[in-house]
Amino acid sequence: MLHRVAHRGYSTVAPENTLPAFDAAVRAGATLVEFDVRVTRDGVPVVIHDRTVNRTTSGTGRVWDLTYDEIAALDAGSWFGAGFTGLRVPTLAETLDLLAAGTAELLVEIKPPATLDEVKTIVAQLAERDLLARSVIQSFDADVLRKVRGLVPDVRLGLLLFRFDAETVATCRELDVAYCNPDLEDVLSHPETMAGLAEAGVQVMPWTPNDMARWRPLVDAGVAGLITDHVGELTGWVNAGSV
Repeated sequence: MLHRVAHRGYSTVAPENTLPAFDAAVRAGATLVEFDVRVTRDGVPVVIHDRTVNRTTSGTGRVWDLTYDEIAALDAGSWFGAGFTGLRVPTLAETLDLLAAGTAELLVEIKPPATLDEVKTIVAQLAERDLLARSVIQSFDADVLRKVRGLVPDVRLGLLLFRFDAETVATCRELDVAYCNPDLEDVLSHPETMAGLAEAGVQVMPWTPNDMARWRPLVDAGVAGLITDHVGELTGWVNAGSV
């Protein structure tokens, strides 16, 4: 089965990393819902991609410099469209409560910087809802993955990469990851690394193939899933027998 991964939710129909985007992703047939987690100054995990709130909210400042109450007061929807005015940055707890009711798996990206206590808080919220078995925890930061592994040895991990390099397969083996998720161009241009990852038992889900013309070459290259903003279209493509 090709995983249909909703990048920050169904982020072409609703503001990225918001509850409406996650709900839309599930309705559109996502097999995994991907989202980003950062922690506020007062220790509350919230779901937002950027280091700052500037791009996707009405506020300014770095997430870790703001309290939860300050972030909760921001408008996180009007930048996308007037119909989403007043939407808020969701907490991790709210996001997990929404997704726990469905069957889609979770692709949880922990954004650095993340202290051990912050990673503990994130992992604990997954565990409280019995979602660890349905989750893959990923990060660009290998140290974050080591922290997660030390807390929950059996959880599936994913290493995000900007580029494959000569150490990619060895690093994936050392971290004992289930997934290596690079930029889509590297999948297409480095068949030798793809073969090495396959031999190591590591699956690959590239980001962010939004051009439908790239889907077939990526599938032919051996990917396990596609992390895309167009998850509804990907579901239709798969259901039409393209895979």
